[in-house]
Amino acid sequence: MSEARQCRFCGSPLQQTFADLGRTPLANSYLRAEELDRDEPTYPLHARVCGECFLVQLPEMASPHELFADYAYYSSYSTSWLEHSKRFAEEAIERFALDESSLVIVVASNVGYLLRFFQEASIPVLGIEPAANIAAEAVAAGIPTEPEFFGVALAQTLVSRGMRPDLLVGNNVLAHVPDLNDFVAGLAILLAPHGTLAMEFPHLLNLITEVQYDTIYHEHFSYLSLLSVERVFASHGLRVYDVERIATHGGSLRIFAGANATAPAASSRVVELRAREDEAGLADLPTYAQFASVVEVAKTSLRRFLEEAKAAGKSVAAYGAAAKGNTLLNTVGATTEHIEYVVDRNPHKQGLYLPGSHLPIHPPEHIFETRPDYVLILPWNLTDEITSQMADIRSWGGRFVIAIPETRVLP
Repeated sequence: MSEARQCRFCGSPLQQTFADLGRTPLANSYLRAEELDRDEPTYPLHARVCGECFLVQLPEMASPHELFADYAYYSSYSTSWLEHSKRFAEEAIERFALDESSLVIVVASNVGYLLRFFQEASIPVLGIEPAANIAAEAVAAGIPTEPEFFGVALAQTLVSRGMRPDLLVGNNVLAHVPDLNDFVAGLAILLAPHGTLAMEFPHLLNLITEVQYDTIYHEHFSYLSLLSVERVFASHGLRVYDVERIATHGGSLRIFAGANATAPAASSRVVELRAREDEAGLADLPTYAQFASVVEVAKTSLRRFLEEAKAAGKSVAAYGAAAKGNTLLNTVGATTEHIEYVVDRNPHKQGLYLPGSHLPIHPPEHIFETRPDYVLILPWNLTDEITSQMADIRSWGGRFVIAIPETRVLP
């Protein structure tokens, strides 16, 4: 697939580089042992920013069906994420007065980890999940789920069946959508006239200020600010009226929107965040042009740590077979010469190998069997959770390491 150079939202030419991370495999294309000797397809990982709407984006190098039809990411294996989801459900039920007569629909519902909290409150629910393997698990668990990609066509089908949600939720899906216009147009069609749209996505401002370059990978087509999201939503008749800054995924936004005709006026939090993004230069191209040099500093610090550990005869393992970790490892050229293996709680990943670096994936207990000197935490957004779960590595002098924004050994 050729590398498109037009903005996926407004169609303007894409000329300004944000971060060029070379060629890498798809971040979630985990390998079986018999695939290790085959040539892995790699794709340019070159993010650019639109000079008109300031949407940071990657070209669509692989189709959504290739990326998501059989997916290995399960939200339900993170304790902190489940707690976050439960809190959101409880707050939403109270804030929007949801009850047995309401309908909650979640787009990209995974195994129904969020919907089950609404279902337990006797609120009717529906999930929409394009990964057939994950949708099947949700259905088996009693969560009604449509195994489809969401857009205008599915929205129209659901409306024809009388399904207009009072609360329409999309957590960490907006960045994964190659056709933003079709997706957001579908949201506008599906949402009940007085309904609420709630969406969470990693905040571009945090990506820049915390040098979170590892969150750039092919499954993330867009890197979003309030500025860019308001423009996309407005073009489809939706208005953002409230926003919360939340800690998930290294700093995210949770926005609330509704139809132009019924949505409340923008809250003070929206006004304040607009001003904060403006002060940070998110409407100025030089802000984006400077990011590439900062990324090189961060990459160099990780390379130096791995080479020095190797030279000193120290053993390094990694925790978390996360997509962001695959970007991190592949962009610095890490292999099993530098890191012996990675562990992950997700049994669907155990026994496989990371794309590119070919690190074998073991259960977390493997760390206590091999007692490495260092454990590099790849999903750094879960550092507190992981260091608590694995605190006993300190019994043999093991140390935790994180590589964002620069590599450092934790005390």
